[in-house]
Amino acid sequence: MSKLNKKIYMVAGYNTVSLGTGRNEFHPKKPRPGIEHYVEEAGRKTLEMIGGADNVDECVVGNFMAERFNKQGHLGGFFPMIDEKLQYKPATRVEGACASGGLAVVSAIKSIMAGTSDVVLTMGVEVQNTVKAIYGADILAGAGWYGKRKDGHAYFFPGQFSDRAGAYYEKYGYDYAREGMGRWFRNAVENARLCPTAQEHHNKTPDLDALYKKLKPNGKAFVDNLNVLDCSKVSDGASTIAIVSEEGLKRIGIPRDQAVEIVSFGHKVRNLTEDPPDLTELTCIKATAMEALDSAGITIDDLGTIETHDCFSIAGVLATEALGFAAPGEGAKFVAEGNTARGGKIPMNTTGGLIGWGHPTGGTGVHMAVTLWEQLTGNAGEAQIEMPADKPYALSINMGGDDVTVVSVVCKKA
Repeated sequence: MSKLNKKIYMVAGYNTVSLGTGRNEFHPKKPRPGIEHYVEEAGRKTLEMIGGADNVDECVVGNFMAERFNKQGHLGGFFPMIDEKLQYKPATRVEGACASGGLAVVSAIKSIMAGTSDVVLTMGVEVQNTVKAIYGADILAGAGWYGKRKDGHAYFFPGQFSDRAGAYYEKYGYDYAREGMGRWFRNAVENARLCPTAQEHHNKTPDLDALYKKLKPNGKAFVDNLNVLDCSKVSDGASTIAIVSEEGLKRIGIPRDQAVEIVSFGHKVRNLTEDPPDLTELTCIKATAMEALDSAGITIDDLGTIETHDCFSIAGVLATEALGFAAPGEGAKFVAEGNTARGGKIPMNTTGGLIGWGHPTGGTGVHMAVTLWEQLTGNAGEAQIEMPADKPYALSINMGGDDVTVVSVVCKKA
């Protein structure tokens, strides 16, 4: 049975640039925009598309660690800065590590279902290029159980997923796994080149496969089983979208063909203090995605595109197995054969995903929603794919921590 008790839509998506190393305009020694800039830019652009702040009933922002990256909490209080007509309207901030953006989308859905709002301005934001990488790694370690921090790698989360990659190598073969992970990286950059806001948009490397193979994992320089190309980058950015009811859609005056219907969602949490039950499986992603698909009454064969949480290339490979596109151990082959590329069996992360577009942690779940809205309404520009008529649904998977908090959303063109 679907969790939704009424029609709910996503409209008016907007992404700022995902700023960080790789973008031509990024310079680590020059001043960069603060969190206020990203909140204001993203918020204003969506408000322009929905007829202004008068049409908004409520605001919600997903963010992970502004208190440490920016020394700033209380982010809901920034909404009236975007537009004075948001003054005195309810606003909340939600947090679930890297799934904070997905939780913002779910919070907006629940407000629509509860009947307390018809239009929710939904945002995800993170500004992380404020500290050196090694200090940022310590901040991001808060997405895991900090009680394990002293026993973990200096680069804590790359170390966690390096362990997953190492277990996969041991079980299925090093060269075999690296072929799939390398193709995942190549797909990410090729897709990002088609999206002007992506962090890897300016990447002109002529032979991505050769580059990937040249950079062997080296535990003395980084982590044992991943190279830097296997990892999403440190990113600054924000994304916004409006979550609206049927009445809200009429109020903002957006045509139905520019709206995406949210069909179902899943949200599950695994025990943060426990290690994954199997390093070669993403069990919480599997359970959450299946919940969303079951609630929608569809299977993976009905999906035309997926946005999945590829914080590391191994996470992308493992997601294909968690979803059932590939049997255990066959995900690397599934990816290497081009099945997840934009022209493949199931195009994934069509604007680059976390590795290609970027990973402003609290903003990623909303960025996924915006990408699906763009694809389903024909607003993806050069990154546009053709959705098969017999596969009209799309799925997002936003993961917080090491497969701990997961949010999945199923949608289709209205």
